[in-house]
Amino acid sequence: MNLNDWFDKGMNPDAYIEAMEQNKENLLHIYDNFTPPEDDAFIQELQNKNLRAIVLTEDWCGDAMLNIPVLLRLAEQAHVPVRMLLRDQNLELMDQYLTNGKSRSIPIFIFIDEDGKEAAKWGPRADKVQEYVDESRQKLPAKEADDYDEKAKEMYMFMSKSFRDNASFWKSVYESIKNTLK
Repeated sequence: MNLNDWFDKGMNPDAYIEAMEQNKENLLHIYDNFTPPEDDAFIQELQNKNLRAIVLTEDWCGDAMLNIPVLLRLAEQAHVPVRMLLRDQNLELMDQYLTNGKSRSIPIFIFIDEDGKEAAKWGPRADKVQEYVDESRQKLPAKEADDYDEKAKEMYMFMSKSFRDNASFWKSVYESIKNTLK
């Protein structure tokens, strides 16, 4: 399949969000509270490129919860159609976009032009968010420690809350996507 076929196969964002069971409330919170800067000339530049976006995602993913609403707000303003594909049901495409050549990290945003050619790829995290995740992981005990699973679960819950409530992360995601598309 080519990227146009993958785009056509994807579901619209409303259908994806409606079907969410785990991170819907937090995703909608970010969506309801994030707005790209109104005076950003980049929005018009992006609109003129006539791009479309394919999003590889899964409901359980905290990074997707953070990044997708930022993308959706940007896409609305720049008139970029977006389609969602569930990673685990679309491994053929996912495996073409591995992080560091080995990891099925999500979300991945694939921007395609009118001919279905890849114009840009973004994901799974903005640099500032990656630094935060790396710092959080460094505080975990060794994987062999008896309390590792408990501490990891606590860390992921705290990270999810931070993604939901820290508007500076939202801005970092926006700027990162913007820099990728320039």
